[in-house]
Amino acid sequence: MKKTVTKKKPLATEVDDLIFASKICKHTKSNTIVFAKGKQLLASGVGQTSRVDALRQGIEKAKKFGLDLHESVMASDAFFPFPDCVELADKAGVKSVIQPGGSIKDQLSIDYCNANDIAMVLTGIRHFKH
Repeated sequence: MKKTVTKKKPLATEVDDLIFASKICKHTKSNTIVFAKGKQLLASGVGQTSRVDALRQGIEKAKKFGLDLHESVMASDAFFPFPDCVELADKAGVKSVIQPGGSIKDQLSIDYCNANDIAMVLTGIRHFKH
């Protein structure tokens, strides 16, 4: 992991889960969103035309199988150009996010996380797989 960019730092257990989720992102088709907790994959949304659609797909999969995303982590294979993804993740219960960063609008997502007590880590590495 490269750099925590929010006021809140991920807990030690969240760091392990963020690394785990990021590794799963690396090996799945873009656009991908991964939810994990306790080094267990809870849900993922992959191969969608937008990151928001991938995120919604992952949330719906978790609900369908009765998996709780409360206090989970989220990984993305590419940056969030708008705060919509972190907002949806927050409403689903996510407490820590890992993503490459690199959007000229990164600060919008960082600001949302700061305002809502979510940790965000930027890696500087995209796992964009087509």
